Amino acid sequence: MSNVKIRIALADDHPAVLSGLKHDLSAIPTLEVIGTAADSGELVKLLNSTPCDVLITDYAMPGGQYGDGLTLLAYLRRTYPTLRVVVFTMIENVGLVQEIVKLGVQSVLSKSFDTGHLISAVHAVFAGATYFRTSLRETDELRAEFSSATGSQTRTLTNREMEVVRLFVSGLSVSEIAERLNRTKQTISAQKGRAMRKLGIERDADLFQLAYETGLVTAAHTPK
Repeated sequence: MSNVKIRIALADDHPAVLSGLKHDLSAIPTLEVIGTAADSGELVKLLNSTPCDVLITDYAMPGGQYGDGLTLLAYLRRTYPTLRVVVFTMIENVGLVQEIVKLGVQSVLSKSFDTGHLISAVHAVFAGATYFRTSLRETDELRAEFSSATGSQTRTLTNREMEVVRLFVSGLSVSEIAERLNRTKQTISAQKGRAMRKLGIERDADLFQLAYETGLVTAAHTPK
């Protein structure tokens, strides 16, 4: 995964937010910021001219040619069906988040969280998973919608298996995890495989989904 540069577009009507996000995300080796936009018109122009994997966009960006909010998100989903979308917003409303999800948006993240969550969201949606971090009530409701009774399965993982999963979904490759934990690649691969079998999943995308939507990552502890 570390050899893949995820191409990101940023859209926000606050210049300071754009500048800060571009600075923070450009420092991540797996990410490449391909451009920024201050309204929907600039955003569509950017998407039409430059290949992009993941869009990070504010919800409210008034004044643009293509509107904002649900209108813009619906247009983006129709026009760029393969584009992964992360809505990065101060708006926290259960009903609104559910409407965003219905449009097929893969991630909604509150601006009250630090950039680390945004980096995790980008990696998650790029892998085909979803990532929601807003208010506690919203997050719980969305976890219930996207996950069934899989949360209890995380208890069957050992600390070492959970640590491997945590590092993997944070963007590290098996080789990088092996180096960080001073284990062989074969050991890390085996531990990742055992964790996935215990969780009843086969694809890496499902591992991202489960890790973020059931709280598996927060349950992981670094082995002593």
